[in-house]
Amino acid sequence: MAEKRKSLNLALQGGGAHGAFAWGVCDKLLESKKIKLNAITATSAGAMIATVLAYGMHLGDDEGAREKLDEFWEGVSRLKNPFELPMTSPLPFFQELQTAWTAQAMGAVTSAFSPYQLNPLNWNPLRELVDDIVDFDRLRECNKIKLFVSATNVRTGKVKVFRREEISIDACMASACLPHLFQAVEIDGEAYWDGGYIGNPSLWPLFYETEVEDLLLVHINPMVRNDVPTTVPEIENRLNEVTFNASLLKEMRAINFVQKLLREGWIKDEYRDQLSDIKYHAIRADTFLDDFALPTKYQTDLTFLRELKAIGREAASSWIDSHWDQLGRESSCDLQAEFLGNS
Repeated sequence: MAEKRKSLNLALQGGGAHGAFAWGVCDKLLESKKIKLNAITATSAGAMIATVLAYGMHLGDDEGAREKLDEFWEGVSRLKNPFELPMTSPLPFFQELQTAWTAQAMGAVTSAFSPYQLNPLNWNPLRELVDDIVDFDRLRECNKIKLFVSATNVRTGKVKVFRREEISIDACMASACLPHLFQAVEIDGEAYWDGGYIGNPSLWPLFYETEVEDLLLVHINPMVRNDVPTTVPEIENRLNEVTFNASLLKEMRAINFVQKLLREGWIKDEYRDQLSDIKYHAIRADTFLDDFALPTKYQTDLTFLRELKAIGREAASSWIDSHWDQLGRESSCDLQAEFLGNS
């Protein structure tokens, strides 16, 4: 007799090409037949993964989602970064030189020219790729999974969450619009940048708009680095990670506070049902991606992407084996101990 599937909400961060780690995680979750994905909230690269996954699920359930994810990442590998050098050297020293050159070249160009000067036609190869894979009219009709995609409103500085019924190619591109690379995406008279600045990803839609209390967050940006960065690329890398994790830490603190209220009986019984007892789970890329520098977020070689996918699958397989029994019962991750410390 097959095991009953357990429902799970999924949260996917951005992270450029490192999002291929989340590709592997999603692929394993879908393959396992133990998990029923109820809703996904996502930002940036995670938003593209979530959008493609939801559309694939609309067409062919879990296997359809896996096929569409494969199609998307294989398409990404055919898109070339003009600053990228082939990562073919067997010697780590030369690979470091290559990634350093990538960082310096991109930094020099993007600090001297805005995307309005450098890319006046606002060409984004990912737009064409996603639009070719996803029929957004059909996606908006999907009733198999809820979808929430975050972007940053440039004028107000507030997060904008696009629901599945309002998702479009523009919303998808807005969520991944790094302002030093692309012009702001205009939607209904409002300009948007990458959602990671204010919601990486936004967790609150899962609390207010779904019934499922189990939440699995796939961390792409490392929370912790044991070594203090000393080189320019290392400093830029860590600054990038801290910036894009800041909003997430605030939401984690809010979840932890509500958990404490419920756990210690500070809420009257008549009000307890009005608060979601979120059961928090995490797959962290910290230990898996620790050796990958910031420039590799722009590395789109298929061999590299498949390596990250394999790492993600391994991480998800380990998580399922260790924590599947806890789904529906309790958190498998202690927010206070693992992320918030003494803050």
